[in-house]
Amino acid sequence: MNWREKVYKLSNGISMPAIGLGTYKIKGQEVTDQTLGAAIKEGYGLIDTASVYRNEAFIASTLRSNGVNRKDVFITSKLGPKDHGTEKVAAAITKSLTNLDTDYLDLYLIHWPGVQGVAVDDPQNKELRKQSWQVLEDFYNKGVLKSIGVSNYNIDHLQELLDECQIKPHVNQVEIHPHYTQRDLIKFCNQFDIHVTAYSSLGTTTPSNGDTNELLKDPVVTKISQAKNLSNAQVLLLWALQKGLSVVPKSTNPQHIAENINLNNSSLTEEEIELLDTIDFNKKYAWNADKVL
Repeated sequence: MNWREKVYKLSNGISMPAIGLGTYKIKGQEVTDQTLGAAIKEGYGLIDTASVYRNEAFIASTLRSNGVNRKDVFITSKLGPKDHGTEKVAAAITKSLTNLDTDYLDLYLIHWPGVQGVAVDDPQNKELRKQSWQVLEDFYNKGVLKSIGVSNYNIDHLQELLDECQIKPHVNQVEIHPHYTQRDLIKFCNQFDIHVTAYSSLGTTTPSNGDTNELLKDPVVTKISQAKNLSNAQVLLLWALQKGLSVVPKSTNPQHIAENINLNNSSLTEEEIELLDTIDFNKKYAWNADKVL
């Protein structure tokens, strides 16, 4: 399998690259130019951003300066938690389109099931995200959003949406890695033909874990990487890809950006995947939406 060329067909027939560049915390024109420039050079076909990342305009500028044809890049952006509800969503979508200098988005996600400034147990969350989805459906029907989906939705959030929507979500982007495998959520999404994108595939470094990336340094990951002559990051990405997930690893390091997509025809054995599955201890490194009503 040449993972660089791998695409997934969403339920509406749209082709989505299996490997994209995550751009969380990538800000400023110089950093964006360096990072996205390296990704373009390596052949990345998917750029994942969000309104809350505040880098959409920088991304558009880099794509222009590199002469990237719009049809050759799959752009994902997301609705910010402050923009839920009928009155705000259309303006938020329009702003993202303007910032990204495009008249359509390949994929647009509701970033979070909760509403900024609203208590997690407030019933308003349910009503406002319902309104948000209806606006996304309208923009999808107009062809402005080629695909629509959600992020950080658990099974209850998805079931609620499926019970009410006219167009089911094409994608759910959630945290998934060997320390937090989300087996039940993946099974649920597969049942309803909702493609799953994994974020935080490589774990993260935070003060809470002593500024150490526990996942990247996990001895099981290291053992497999040494046996396969791969980097630890490549092992983690292969684990997700071979489960049918797309990935959006973030890096500003040109070497790592290259490593993350240059997996060539590498693969893990079933035994190696099963071994990685055993290190799941339900450890979440990013936000937890389970308390959002």
